[in-house]
Amino acid sequence: MGKAARFACIFTPMLLTLASLICIVLVGLGGTNKSMASLDSLYFFKADTSNFTDASHLDLIKGTNIDDNLLKTGLQDAADGMKLKDFYTVALWNYCSGTKDSHTGSLTFDYCGKPRASYWFNPLEVWGLNETGGAGLAGQFPKQVKTAMKTYQNVARWMFIAYVCAFVVTLVEFIVGIFAVLSRWGSFVTTILSCASSILIILASITSTALYASIAASFNTALKSFGIHGSLGHSMLVTTWLAVLFSCGAGFFWLFSTCCVSGKSQTKRVKVEKAPYTYERVASPYLGQSGNHEHGHRGVESHSMQDLGATGKKSGRDEAYEPFRNTAV
Repeated sequence: MGKAARFACIFTPMLLTLASLICIVLVGLGGTNKSMASLDSLYFFKADTSNFTDASHLDLIKGTNIDDNLLKTGLQDAADGMKLKDFYTVALWNYCSGTKDSHTGSLTFDYCGKPRASYWFNPLEVWGLNETGGAGLAGQFPKQVKTAMKTYQNVARWMFIAYVCAFVVTLVEFIVGIFAVLSRWGSFVTTILSCASSILIILASITSTALYASIAASFNTALKSFGIHGSLGHSMLVTTWLAVLFSCGAGFFWLFSTCCVSGKSQTKRVKVEKAPYTYERVASPYLGQSGNHEHGHRGVESHSMQDLGATGKKSGRDEAYEPFRNTAV
């Protein structure tokens, strides 16, 4: 009965741990297969360039101090050379691109880059702005812009490490949790792992949300004049924060299983205590020192019947006789 109760106690945290692990896996699989629409919709950030406008008539972009002619020429050459796709989505390992239906707004993915660890989206490289036509544009970016891009690269690396570590620790948590059915010590170890995985996935989710929200705002500020719009991937953000929710819930129930239901078989034991004194039969004085219980009993009975037959009642000596004695235990 104890093992069954123990299993029922850890079933909930095991289920929540598995749910968190699945969500983390989906975050990692986002954008890795252009043929699977369910995975293509998982991205942190999307740059919509389908409404790109020839900005040759525009003035210098405010706040950038970039040679507007170089930027205009680079983007226009990318558009004319079919290097500029209708949209770009950024996931954990890579980016994907494709075409957008102008009437329905549906997206068709036709390219997903090779997965790379610590990936970060570099528009100069992806859009070919550092090649012919856009040559010299990278050198025109002001120091603060270069610093921001370097920061983005470093933060993206940290975010990638956090997600990978969260996956590994959550996987170990699930495996160790199987053995938690045996004892509370198993739950204690699993609770520690659950706390570590929760911290990692929380930090990774906060970083990804803040990072790509900042990038989307930067795109909408710097490239709005060109008709380029940046937005967050809601499906990916929901998935990563669900991983946080499931992980925290698992940690709570793992802690609960540490305090309750030991898993040992509960056998009801009744302890019979002896009284300080008890009675034991003694040999009848009418049968001598034989001490035989059977003969003693018959002797007492025979003698009693004789007394009753003679007098009609027991004698005083018979009434006072008690064939038991007190003995200390």
